[in-house]
Amino acid sequence: MTKTILKGITWGHSRGLVPLQAFSQRFNEIYPDVEITWKKRSLQEFADYPIEKLTEFYDLLIIDHPWVGCAAATNCVLPLDLHLSPTYLENQTLNQVGKSHESYRYGGHQWALAIDAATPVPSFRKDLLDNNDINVPETWTEVLEIAKKGKVAAPAIPIDLLMNFYMFCQVHGKTPFTNKQEVIDQPTGFKALKTMKEFYSLLDPALFDANPIRVAEIMSGSDEYWYCPFAYGYSNYSRVGYAKNKLTYGNLVNFDSQQKLKSTLGGTGLAVSAFSENKDIAIKFVEKIVSESYQSTEYVLNGGQPGHRKAWLSAQCNGVTSDFFKNTLQSLDDSYIRPRYNGYLHFQDHAGDPIRDYLMGNGTQAEVLFKINSLYHESQLVHDRKQ
Repeated sequence: MTKTILKGITWGHSRGLVPLQAFSQRFNEIYPDVEITWKKRSLQEFADYPIEKLTEFYDLLIIDHPWVGCAAATNCVLPLDLHLSPTYLENQTLNQVGKSHESYRYGGHQWALAIDAATPVPSFRKDLLDNNDINVPETWTEVLEIAKKGKVAAPAIPIDLLMNFYMFCQVHGKTPFTNKQEVIDQPTGFKALKTMKEFYSLLDPALFDANPIRVAEIMSGSDEYWYCPFAYGYSNYSRVGYAKNKLTYGNLVNFDSQQKLKSTLGGTGLAVSAFSENKDIAIKFVEKIVSESYQSTEYVLNGGQPGHRKAWLSAQCNGVTSDFFKNTLQSLDDSYIRPRYNGYLHFQDHAGDPIRDYLMGNGTQAEVLFKINSLYHESQLVHDRKQ
């Protein structure tokens, strides 16, 4: 028997790897002549090596939704709407978490399916809050009060700061990227940066080198911090036995009396390379692993954080994750979709740096906006050259 071997590439965390490996094993049991192997890369490695180049070597690719503009420009992955039934795609649309399915549709085609959904949400050690007679914060003022005690953590590497800049621009009244001249108007940008400065000045400077996974590991592995107001959620840490201490997750707090914070949609999509020599079987794998039946059962039980809404509403899925899905769903539904034009990733890769520098005490608000607007203009030139 001749084996068909598919190669996939994903990111190196239990959430991003183990459910893919588990279903690949099951897929091999159903189709014994098909073997699927997965290579894991760090999130930084994904940023450093263009995904469009990876499509030349891998059949299956886990991607981030801002990349679909590049997909549409290069056609290096398959438009799945031409290969999957309208009924299947309608089920995905009707059962998306937030706009996760929609985020992979660009230029009239569906370039990936939302296999995973996430947005920054609060996490906390309920045991430590209870022991110190502290209520779970419901307002931004209450978050700052705990931060003043030195008991708040938040990821503060450039990419996370940029995502939170989008969030604070919105809570101050404007949505970023509404025109081609500037990321955000100066008054709103200044307010967002001021709010961020007030908050991040209360945190341990070491957190400027911490990503969401690192923050979750610190909070679940020690008693140093009690609360995190926003970091991309990981249902793994809400499961008994995954880490030393369990984290509890919830929805974002009210910034003022009238509105909640609105964070930036993350998660991942699963795409099929246009260069694959085994497109049909690769599409079949995608169709099955992102299906309602698998996403809402075994995908979660194997450590996944699915993109299908039925899983987020499932009593079984919530039972094994201490209600992670139910408790954070509102924040997912309210989350902001990043730009997806071809060239945006150039902006995203660099625009967090001046924000981080400013929050660490270097530069001015005006300099930050000047630098990110310059990067915005550069990224549009990338887009214009590739049209």
